[in-house]
Amino acid sequence: MDTLDRQERLIDLWTRRIATIGFTGLAILAMLTMFDSLMRWASLPRIPGFTDIGEVIFAVVIATCFPAGLIRANNITIRFLGSGLGPNAHRWLDCFGALATLAFFAMLVWQFFVITVDYQVNSRVTETIEMPIAAWWWVTTGIISLCVPIQVWVCVDRLISAVSGVTREPLPERLEQEGDA
Repeated sequence: MDTLDRQERLIDLWTRRIATIGFTGLAILAMLTMFDSLMRWASLPRIPGFTDIGEVIFAVVIATCFPAGLIRANNITIRFLGSGLGPNAHRWLDCFGALATLAFFAMLVWQFFVITVDYQVNSRVTETIEMPIAAWWWVTTGIISLCVPIQVWVCVDRLISAVSGVTREPLPERLEQEGDA
């Protein structure tokens, strides 16, 4: 196993842990939503400020999925052009796609940062229970910020593949072949 493989597996391990935490939060939020709905159906008091809590938790939960998706190449790709042009062109198109994804996430992180600073500076709070929003958005921005170095790693991997002329299988396929999935 070479250095790239070891780094990729370590990044994959940590991003899957982050995604698992996010999924657990989503499951808890789903259970609370069910409970809140049952309380409303039974004409009993609902969870106070539940909408406000969901508003800030959803952003964190959704953000936790992006780093794992990037390292595992679960993003949408269109491969028909690369397939038609041959394996070498395919590798260079993958490299270009990785760079475009990096540019997108760099702009996304910048906008998350701008919004989060706005929430912080203006002391924004939720509507019902007036819970400060900025702290939750700093967590979300931090998680989304992990996407940039991860995508830089993906770009380097794709560039090495394009320059060397050796196509590396995406991580999930390699793990499946080795029985580590």
